[in-house]
This record gives sequence, structure tokens and C-alpha cells, in this order.
Amino acid sequence: MVFNSDIFLFLFLPVVFAAFWILKTARARYILLALSGYVFYGYWNWRFVFLLLFSSVVSFSAGLAIERATTVRRRRTIMAVAVTIDLVILGIFKYYDFFAVTLHGLVPDLSLPLLHVALPVGISFYTFHTISYVVDVAERRVTACRNVWEYLAYVNLFSQLVAGPIVRFRQIEEDLEHLDGPPREDWLARGIGLFLVGLAKKVMVADQIASRVNPILANYHSMSTIDAWTAALGYTVQLYFDFSGYSDMAVGLGLMFGLRIPRNFNSPYRAAGIADFWRRWHISLSSFLRDYIYIPLGGSRLGPVRTYVNLMIVMLLGGLWHGANWTFVIWGAYHGMLLAVDRLAAPLYSRLPRWLYQVQTFGLVVVGWILFRSTDFAMALVWLRRLVPGGPGGRAMSVAGIGLIGLGLAVAALVPEPWEWRFGTTRRWAFGWSAVFVLVYLFMNGFSSVFLYYQF
Repeated sequence: MVFNSDIFLFLFLPVVFAAFWILKTARARYILLALSGYVFYGYWNWRFVFLLLFSSVVSFSAGLAIERATTVRRRRTIMAVAVTIDLVILGIFKYYDFFAVTLHGLVPDLSLPLLHVALPVGISFYTFHTISYVVDVAERRVTACRNVWEYLAYVNLFSQLVAGPIVRFRQIEEDLEHLDGPPREDWLARGIGLFLVGLAKKVMVADQIASRVNPILANYHSMSTIDAWTAALGYTVQLYFDFSGYSDMAVGLGLMFGLRIPRNFNSPYRAAGIADFWRRWHISLSSFLRDYIYIPLGGSRLGPVRTYVNLMIVMLLGGLWHGANWTFVIWGAYHGMLLAVDRLAAPLYSRLPRWLYQVQTFGLVVVGWILFRSTDFAMALVWLRRLVPGGPGGRAMSVAGIGLIGLGLAVAALVPEPWEWRFGTTRRWAFGWSAVFVLVYLFMNGFSSVFLYYQF
């Protein structure tokens, strides 16, 4: 099920929302959120609900066992076992065939059987949720949850179950504990506003650009230099509006149910430096990689060489997290290298005008998105080569399409993020948001497209 579908907008969301506020106790609301999460997830493939349930039970039980452990060694042993189980499940479903094919390519005589299993939607996200919980309990950052329905409500929260943001239990624990409170007008108003803004981003910008970029990339061998640039900039805009739109909708839905989900974007295309970009883009993932991998590896405390090694390890893993494809690994390595250069050249960059540093950063990010979007190295190489003038002439995209990309870039660069907007609670706002919904729904035209980050 996707947010931009009729069944979600006109059946699932109204029913769950009404039931949530009719119920008065926290326990009843936990149960509703947990079960509605299974319905939301199972709409895609009900069989994988059991995988989600198993992962949740393992991490919940591990949290209780860690809480009862009397020694640090025992706490960390239980943590390691629980995290290993999660990673093994993730590895089997997402990476086994990839590594089996890669191994066979390196050693032709060694051939492992391929599983050809479907990738469960959102497995990378909910696995990071359960891992962060177990690690936080082991490190005494949070007390183990003793209410299984409360914990299942956290893991199964449909607003961020399949594509994030990656929410840590401690970030919404307080709100979960007070879930039996009355509705707050300001939260509801902000939640509805963020949801509709996110829906508009997805339907009116991301999907419209995708319909113009995808045909070019489907025939990338014949694209011209103009096509290569419009496709690169178009995908840059599409990805941002698609994923930030989803994140806005997830946060908005959370507020509608009394939960404050953390911000996931902060104007990333205005970043000055790659390190600044990663503080602004997919904030929940970059902070997860920092807190649970980079810092435990030693961070920047063990000297410059180890710092650069740690940065490269983290970004390689971040690239691989996005998908079982060598293009993602190289994309991660590319950003690891850029982060290292960012540190080495910091004195030089500090003397640049900020706008020039921002333009340079944006250009490097666009090149990275070419690697990210390409299905293989052959496509990436052709696309990168066509950026240089001298290839075939002409253009495949209409002037209107190019204008839409330019408008998207201008919005991303100049318009404040929805998080900075004021959302009122008067009837005037209600009529305004109703008009926005009707307009967005007309753009949907009965068609619901999957969000790009569902594949991760």
C-alpha cells in the first residue's frame, strides 16, 4: 500500500484515524497501530508480515534479556546475537544472490545456488529500527520496553514502516508513553499540512518529472548531451521531491496520531560541502551510520588516516544498504572519497565564496546521482560521457519538461522547507488544504506510483 493510492487515502487512513481517536486508552491505541501496520505491510505481500513479526519479537525479547543481564559482557553478547539474527535475515533476502553471483564471477569454479527470493519492502528500514533499539538498550541509552504492544506499535508504525525515516525508539518513547492523551489542534493541523505538501511534492513534481526522465534513460545509448544533462538534473529533482515528499508525509501522519517523528531533510541542495550535504540529506540514515558505525569504529579520535578509513567504511556500507548492486557500492565509495577530500581541503574551501562552494557541492552530488540511478556500470559510463559535448545532437525532453526541472531546482534552492512553515488551525486553512487535496488528486488521475525508496 502506498500513501498516494485511493485505498490508503479513502479507506485505510480515514478508518485508522477515526478508530485511533475513538479509542481512549494507550493500550488500545498501541494495538490499533500495531495491527494496522501489519495490514498496511501485508497489503503488498501478507507472507512477509511473519518476517516482520519475527524480527520484532527477537528484538523485543533481546531488550528484556539485556535489561535483566547482570554483566556488561552478557548484555553485549545478547545484543550481538540479536543484531546478528537481524543482519542474517537482511543478508539472505537482500544480498545473498548478489554475493553468490559476484563470487562466481571471481571464482568460476565456485557456484552457490541462487535463491531468487523477493525482497521484502522496507526490510532495510525496519531492520535498522530493531537494531538501533537493541543497541540502545545494551548501551543503557533507553530502558527496555515491557509492553509488547507498545513496541510493536513502534516497529509497525505504518507512516515510516517501509521507507523511513529511521526512527529510534528513544526519539518517540515519550510520545508513545502518553499516547492516551487528547488530540492537539496544532499537531493535527501541522500533520495534515505536512502530509498534503508531501503528497503534492510526490504527485505534482516527482512523478511529472519521472514521466519525462524515464523514457530518456530507457534509451540511454541514444541520448544527447542535452538529454544527459536534463536527465541528470531531472533525476536529481525527482529523487529529492519523491523522498522528501515521503518523509514529509510520514512526519505529518505521525503528528496526526500524536507522534513526533524526527525531521529527515533540511534543504540538502543548499549544502556547502559534502559533509554538510549529509547533515541535510536523509538525516535519519546519516545519523544512524554516524552513531552506530562511525563512532564505534573510532570516528575521528584515532588520527587522520584512521578517520579517512572509517569514513570510507561507513559510506561503502551506506551505499550497500541502498541495494545489492555494485553501482551503489561505487556511489558510496565516491561519497566516502568526497568526505575525505572535504576534510583535507577544508582550509581552501573556507576561502571560497559560499555560493561557489554550494554550486561545487551540488555538481558533485549530481554526478553521484548518476551512479545511484544507473542500473549498471555500462549505463553510468555512457551517461557520464554524454555530459561532455560532442555526442549526438537534439533533445528528447520537451521545453515544458525542462522548465519543470528548472522550477523544481529553484524551489529546492530558494523556498524554505515545510518544516519552517506555519500551519494555522482556522477554518480558512481547512478550506485551503481541501483545495490542495483536490488539485493533487486531479494530478494523480487514478494512478498511484511507488515511492523510490520503497526499493531499499
